[in-house]
Amino acid sequence: MTALLSRICAAGLIVLGLASLGLAAEVPAPLPPSTPWDLKALEKAPAVEWLDRTAKVHTLLYEGEPYKGRKTHVYARYASPRTLGVDTTDGKKYPAVVLVHGGGGHAFPQWAELYAKRGYAAIAMDLAGNKEGEGGKKTEPLPDGGPPQDDLTKFRLPDLPDKDQWTYHAVADVLLAHSLLRSLPEVDADRTGVVGISWGGYLTCIVAAVDPRFKAAVPMYGCGFLNENSAWKDSNFKSMSPEWTKKWLSLWDPSSYVAGTRVPVFFVNGSNDPFYPLDSYAKTFALVRSQKNIRIQLKMAHGHTFDQKETLMFIDQCLKDAVPLPVVSELAIRDGRATAEVTARTKLVEAKLYYTTGPHKENKSRPWVECAMAIEGNRLSADAPPADATAIFATVTDDRGAMVSSPAVIR
Repeated sequence: MTALLSRICAAGLIVLGLASLGLAAEVPAPLPPSTPWDLKALEKAPAVEWLDRTAKVHTLLYEGEPYKGRKTHVYARYASPRTLGVDTTDGKKYPAVVLVHGGGGHAFPQWAELYAKRGYAAIAMDLAGNKEGEGGKKTEPLPDGGPPQDDLTKFRLPDLPDKDQWTYHAVADVLLAHSLLRSLPEVDADRTGVVGISWGGYLTCIVAAVDPRFKAAVPMYGCGFLNENSAWKDSNFKSMSPEWTKKWLSLWDPSSYVAGTRVPVFFVNGSNDPFYPLDSYAKTFALVRSQKNIRIQLKMAHGHTFDQKETLMFIDQCLKDAVPLPVVSELAIRDGRATAEVTARTKLVEAKLYYTTGPHKENKSRPWVECAMAIEGNRLSADAPPADATAIFATVTDDRGAMVSSPAVIR
């Protein structure tokens, strides 16, 4: 593999992502000394107040980290097959999932219920200092909630202590939710996962590195390198001082942590995501040394999509020992051909090659070219894309309709 990488790099390509789920993982890097969370303390289950245990999806508050010198609580929703009334077997333990919302999101009860219907215990917490409003139609601030989830609080308050910053609290709240979940008698503490969407995906990249108790992690959209090419590069980083930018990146950018990941990770994103562009996403994927897989979908919409098919299958794969998703190797591009190898226990039915010649700064709008790839056993092949292609990836679909991709080649 090293020789192959050398040949591809010599041809002017950067192949992002060497270890994939099903292939040998690399030794994870140690977390940086500046890591601000007291991980041992956060492994202890927080104090909890159950607000409603009569509905199918329960409501609760749990104690968070102090904010500006005062105690905080985090609002959350919890569901399991037992709370839904579909399984009341005495002593049964369920695998469990922590659900991390994105910008504008909250503790979605329907997200927790979705996983409960699939046989999981699930907790979804609010990371914006809010609680569910009257009638469940909108949120309102908790009187003792943590920091709000807005760009000012996330990026432009350099004078706040580290432990009053939004990312500090959001990560801590996820870890505390995990600790609470693991403490519940109906939860199998050895089978837990985390799924995050958008800003929740960003948080999941950090959480997967700092909390090795998880057995699966899925960051949808979110990634690191936010200062290089993201929706916040011009709107926030441009106005931040060099000193604060450097500190923000070291403390709060996933690129500072993901090399320490020990958890199997499944990355899910679109080719033209308006917030987390493909070059930054691929760079984040490349840093992860644990077992990993990736799914890049042409023009995938950005939103709180709770039932993303392959995400559900990956969680089942890791927590229920279900049939795994296929894994596509990095593309080899030489002698006029683009090829990849697939590790799969299912039948492969379709493969495609995608490339664009557009610049990375125009990730949102750049067009893509789609080409069919031949499937010969577990080998994919097609004519190589043109020399001026700036990003390239392959996808493969199996007989279950599950689609995954190769790591992106970024030129």
